[in-house]
Amino acid sequence: MTEKLQSTLSAVFEAQTRDFFNPSRLSIARKRRGLTRLQLAKRLGVTPRAVTGYEAGEYPPVAEVQAKLPTVLGYPLEFYFGDDLDEPEVCAVSFRSLTRMTAKKRDMALSQGALAILLARWLDRKFVLPSCSLPDMSAENNPEAAAQYLRDCWALGQTPVKNMVHLLESKGVRVFSLAVEAREVDAFSTWLDDVPYVFLNSYKSAEHSRYDAAHELGHLVLHKHGAALGRQAESEANQFAAAFLMPRAGTIANAPKFPEIPELKARKTVWRTSITAYTHRLHELGLISKWQYQNLAVEMSKRGYRRHEPDSVPRETSLILPKLFAMLYQEDGMTRSRIADELRIPVYELEKLVFSLVMTGLPGGKPGEKLSRNPHLLTRVK
Repeated sequence: MTEKLQSTLSAVFEAQTRDFFNPSRLSIARKRRGLTRLQLAKRLGVTPRAVTGYEAGEYPPVAEVQAKLPTVLGYPLEFYFGDDLDEPEVCAVSFRSLTRMTAKKRDMALSQGALAILLARWLDRKFVLPSCSLPDMSAENNPEAAAQYLRDCWALGQTPVKNMVHLLESKGVRVFSLAVEAREVDAFSTWLDDVPYVFLNSYKSAEHSRYDAAHELGHLVLHKHGAALGRQAESEANQFAAAFLMPRAGTIANAPKFPEIPELKARKTVWRTSITAYTHRLHELGLISKWQYQNLAVEMSKRGYRRHEPDSVPRETSLILPKLFAMLYQEDGMTRSRIADELRIPVYELEKLVFSLVMTGLPGGKPGEKLSRNPHLLTRVK
C-alpha cells in the first residue's frame, strides 16, 4: 500500500463518524465497469456473498478491501464516501433497443447517467441554467401533430433545425454524451425532479445523433408520465422525430423532382438527416411510391450508406458546457482535475460525459480571457 493511499485511507476512516461508506456508490462503480458481483469479488479477493453484503449495506468493506477499490474499479476512495447518487431507473428510461440490449450494457449506460446527473446538479449549484420549457403532450395521440405543435410553440416554422443540441439546451434539457461502445445503445432520456435529461451515444454519426436527439425529445414530451417502453412508444417517438426534423409542409415544398441518389444527397444535407431517413420521409409523405422507395433502399444499401453516411454534416456540440467550463477556469481557476476532484470521480469519467459535446479542452480558456456570454442561456450564481 502506498503512503499516499495509506494517508487517504486514514483520513477517510477518521471522518467515518460523519461520512460513511455508501453501498450504492459501490454498486454504481461496479456496473459502470461492466462487472458482475462475482467478477468484482474475484478481483477484490473476497467471496461473492461479501460483495452482496457490501452493496446491500449490511456491512462496509474492511480497510484492506477498501484499499483495493481504486485499482480494481478506477474510482478514488473518496468516491465511495459521498451522498447517494440518483441512478436513472430502467422503468423510467427510454431505451430504443432494450430487447436487444444486454443487462451489462444497460447498466453501464444507467450508471453513467448517474454520474451525469451528479455533474448536472453540481453545475446547477454554480449557475442559473435555462429552466425547462417542454410542454406536456402525453395526451396527444398523433406524434406528427405533436411535432408540428412544438415547432409552432418554439417558432421554428418549416425550416431545418440548425442544431438539435443547442435547441434542447436552450429549452432546459441537460444533454450529455453516452460513452458506451454498443450499437444497440443509441441514446436514452429520462425525467428526474422535473428536469429532462438526454444522453447521446458519441460513437454514432452526426446525422444519427441528431435523429436520436429528436427521438428522445419525442419521448420527453409524449411519454413524461409513464415508462416509455414498447414498440408503440418507440414508433411514436420515431414518427415525432421525422416530423420534427423534416416538417411536412417544408419537406413537400423542397422535395426533389427526380428522386435519384444525387438529388437525395443534396436535399438530405439541407435537413441534416441521414439519406435513409430523408428517403423514408419522402415515402411517408407520399412523395415517392413504394416501388421507388424500395429501389432506392436497395441502391443505398449497395453503396454502403447504411454503414457510412455520404456527405456527412459536422457533429453538433454543446453551446452551454464550453461556456460553463471556461467561466469556471477563468474566474475560479477550476481545471478539469479540480472539477473531477470535487465530484470525486476520475478525470476520464468527466471527459466521457462531455465527449463530442465539448471539442476543446475542459479548462476552456486562459485566465483573464474575455468570454462571449449569452445572458439568456446562463448566469453565475451569486
